Amino acid sequence: MFDALLDLAAAVCVFLAAVLSVAAGVGLIRFPDALSRLHAATKPQIFGLLLTITAIALEQRSVATLLALVPVFVFQSLTAPVAAHMVGRAAYRTGQLSTEWLVVDELGPAIARSEQSCGRDAELGSEHQSEPLPDERDGHSEATDDTGR
Repeated sequence: MFDALLDLAAAVCVFLAAVLSVAAGVGLIRFPDALSRLHAATKPQIFGLLLTITAIALEQRSVATLLALVPVFVFQSLTAPVAAHMVGRAAYRTGQLSTEWLVVDELGPAIARSEQSCGRDAELGSEHQSEPLPDERDGHSEATDDTGR
């Protein structure tokens, strides 16, 4: 009886993970801009992975299997948000999003400050170029001087 209950719980977890996968796929197709699509792709992915790992652990009923699956979930939970963050920033910088859906634009002022400081650095870099050496000013080096020295 207990085994049948665990098998039913595993089946429910797999079904819910499948529903989340379908919802993520529909969101990727239907949502209007990159940030919305990114949200649809990453949020259900992590929860769906947790449900899938839970279903495998319930089906196998082994501590060794559970210990092998925990790092999968941990690494996926650590890398998916970072990847989503970087894709979101790239989408923002390339204009692949609809700003009408943004409630608060926290990235815009940070990018403006970054571009201003980069522009300032470029200006300072051109002003502080080193003076050419005396032999380099006239295009001659010591070895090719007309005097033959």
